[in-house]
Amino acid sequence: MLDRTFVRDNLDDVQERLAARGFSFDRQRFEELDGQEKQVRLEWEELRARRNRASEEIARLKKQGRDASQPIQEMKQVGARIKELDGELGSLTEEVAEFLSGVPNLPHPEVPVGPDESANREERRFGIPRQFEFPIKDHVEVGTALGILDLERASKIAGARFAVYYGAGARLEHALTRFMLDIHTSEHGYKEVLPPFINNRQAFFGTGQLPKFAQDLFKLEGEEFYLIPTAEVPLTNLYAGEIIDEKDLPLNLTAHTPCFRSEAGSYGKDTRGLIRQHQFNKVELVKFSRPEDSCRQLEILTANAEEILRRLELPYRVVTLSTGDTGFSSARTYDLEVWVPSQNTYREISSCSNFEDFQARRANIRYRPSQGKKTRLVHTLNGSGLAVGRTWVALVENCQQADGTVVIPDALRPYMDGLQRITRQE
Repeated sequence: MLDRTFVRDNLDDVQERLAARGFSFDRQRFEELDGQEKQVRLEWEELRARRNRASEEIARLKKQGRDASQPIQEMKQVGARIKELDGELGSLTEEVAEFLSGVPNLPHPEVPVGPDESANREERRFGIPRQFEFPIKDHVEVGTALGILDLERASKIAGARFAVYYGAGARLEHALTRFMLDIHTSEHGYKEVLPPFINNRQAFFGTGQLPKFAQDLFKLEGEEFYLIPTAEVPLTNLYAGEIIDEKDLPLNLTAHTPCFRSEAGSYGKDTRGLIRQHQFNKVELVKFSRPEDSCRQLEILTANAEEILRRLELPYRVVTLSTGDTGFSSARTYDLEVWVPSQNTYREISSCSNFEDFQARRANIRYRPSQGKKTRLVHTLNGSGLAVGRTWVALVENCQQADGTVVIPDALRPYMDGLQRITRQE
């Protein structure tokens, strides 16, 4: 959530930067609510100050043995008015907060301006897409023929956009997960966390999924709880309402969780295979940083996610999302896009974002500087390290052979008990 004072003092800049990401900021409504709340607060503060002065005067009169009935009667009326203002102030403060909760983050100045993904800027590439000497099959064809992937039975028990893995297919999913976690914990300095997969409404508000994106979530019937769409939600909110010591920053967390998404609004998109599922596994990376370090930490986090693709020898590219393509809570996002041979294009496999203090303000996450007593909001960052299902897709397609088998990359073989090639599963 944006800082209200900053918005008030920089209305032209805020309106312009939000327009760059396609958001129409209702400036008139903000000024109206902000002005009303400010006016009520001013009267409330004046009456409280008047009551304090009167209390001293009443005490003086009583001490002198003089009649204090008139100021006492006046203060009863003042007290009643203060009580009325308490209610008005509370309502207006909530209205302002509700208004700001629906306003997206301001894009970082270095983010390319544009309406959508067409304005994204490519930063770098790794690897050269393989030239196949035989007809390319997609991961569904390869996985089904090998007996390691079953979408039909998944549909029977759960519906569309679900999958069942068998044998080496299931082992591959687990191997990728363990491989990612081992690198991030033993080499990149993240602490592994196993969080709840169901979180409350406040947690989803803290990271920005609620109230704006409720339709994208799976909600428990009759409860104010939701299935997590990403481990970003529980990991970030572990420190909601807390103050972190500066010496503990940057604080780096990672978690492997299932992710649940309704995929509202994606009708007709990626209906085949594993690219867009209602349930998928992901290894998430979350950082808490000092404000002055967060840009550098975004580069580190992105490099950490890239390292997984490099070791698996999967071609990919890194792009900076434009203002129109950047997510609601993010100030700046790098997308890692892996090469998918059957589609002859790069597809997103990780989004690495710096939210600056946007989430921290919503979740009230602060740190105490080593010098000085005043606390400050942390900057939060997160990224996939990686989406396991999409990594499965990329590996199966890029490593497929003419005979229909799939070669396991060298780095992953220890996690597959030395298996070098996936063959037909009986």
